[in-house]
Amino acid sequence: MSEDNIFSKTKKDLWSKANPEKALLLQRFFKTGKGEYAEGDIFLGISMPENRKVVSKYWKQLSFGDIQKLLNSSLHEERMFALLVLVKKYEKEEENRGKIFKLYIQNTKRINNWDLVDVTTPRVVGDYLLNRPRGILYRFVKSKNLWERRIAILATFTFIREGDFKDSIRIAELLLSDEHDLIHKAVGWMLREVGKRDHIVLGSFLKKNVKKMPRTMLRYAIEKFPEAKRLRYLNN
Repeated sequence: MSEDNIFSKTKKDLWSKANPEKALLLQRFFKTGKGEYAEGDIFLGISMPENRKVVSKYWKQLSFGDIQKLLNSSLHEERMFALLVLVKKYEKEEENRGKIFKLYIQNTKRINNWDLVDVTTPRVVGDYLLNRPRGILYRFVKSKNLWERRIAILATFTFIREGDFKDSIRIAELLLSDEHDLIHKAVGWMLREVGKRDHIVLGSFLKKNVKKMPRTMLRYAIEKFPEAKRLRYLNN
């Protein structure tokens, strides 16, 4: 089958999973209205399990050109599909990991909702940078692009899982004054993950920064604390 036929068959299969009623719900849930963080994003109403099923059928056959076409799509699930294919290729095609990382980084403007970031960033960006210089994350921290800032902190989830907390802590400190709620949530989440593995590291961060932390960030960070301890921090 030709490359064009594979691409057309893939899209047809993906679109067959569309659910218009679910699409309307997702467009509200993911804040696609005027002035909201995902203004103009369009959903087909395809569930993640269904999306992943289509990925498992076609990931080997799709070219990087096909993936780029899907990343360029105005349709949320097509971009998610493209990113899931990249994750699959990253896991299975070790020789292409550098190319996949580069393609991911070149498309951050299209990785433009929190689910797209959260599902894929740790598995591509985080994994690739595990044993490499991480300067790009500090460039992203300073970006005006909300999603690049979220990528910067979510990439550190991979490091956290390996017991490496230093970049999570440094990036969390750099994002303390960020104004967006989606960054407050992401940073708090990563701090909570640090705390699950080393409560002393999290405790040190909180002691230094608790008065500067946005409330949402603090609530996420201390979510697993015993109630009495959590209230002490919230009342600080």
